[in-house]
This record gives sequence, structure tokens and C-alpha cells, in this order.
Amino acid sequence: MRNLISFSVGGLFGLGLLISGMTDTTKVIGWLDVFGTWDPTLAFVLGGAIVPMAVAWQIGARRGNRAFNGTALPLLSGEGVDRSLVVGSTLFGMGWGLAGLCPGPALASAMFGGTGGLAFLLAMALGMFAAPPLRTRLDRAATA
Repeated sequence: MRNLISFSVGGLFGLGLLISGMTDTTKVIGWLDVFGTWDPTLAFVLGGAIVPMAVAWQIGARRGNRAFNGTALPLLSGEGVDRSLVVGSTLFGMGWGLAGLCPGPALASAMFGGTGGLAFLLAMALGMFAAPPLRTRLDRAATA
């Protein structure tokens, strides 16, 4: 049953990405081009994500930050913010801005035949495999 629910939620997420235009790289890049031909339509997608999440946070706070099954949910804190997180987030944002895709929309795009999404996914996988040895090298160079 859990797999069926997960599959359904994932499908709904992918459908939402498709309907909202998040799999269209020109729309995403248009949203980021605030000094050129800015396309504000993705603000509705952002609002459509923020409103239900704000409600979910309020419900979570009333439940004592516990999931529906009673499991304690971790609270966000600034303790995990380090160089790796900042550099990784910056690279993720730069890639997202340049390609007009992030992993979820790229996967949805690749599933319906989008070659841009497939190329993005392959480049992302290459980056994921290259990152650990590169980080080890950079850490060694920093301590030397």
C-alpha cells in the first residue's frame, strides 16, 4: 500500500510540474530573467507551493512536530550549514538557472521524451559521481 501511495503522489507531483510549466525550460529561464523578458507566471506556482506548506507547518507545530504515525520530525537549525552546503547550493542554483531545470522537472521532462531533461539528468549524475573525489582532493589541498 505504501508503494502505491508513493507512486500516486510522485505521479501527481510530476503532473503538477508538467501542468505548471516547470518542465518548459524557456518558461523557467523567463522567470529568472528579471532584467529582460521576465515571465511572472511561475509566481503562481511558487504561491501554490508556499500556501499548502505554510498550512502543513502550522499543523506540524500543533502536533508537537510529530508525523501522523507519531515519529518526531527534526527541527531545522543552522547547525548543518557548512562550506559543502553553501558551495553545493550555489552550484545547484547556477545549474538550475543555466539549464532552466532542476531534478524533479528534469525527470518529468525526460519521462515524456524531453531530450533536454535527459541531458540534464546525465550531467547531474556525472556531477554526483565526480563530487566526492573532487571534495576529497580539495580538502587535502586545503589542509596541506
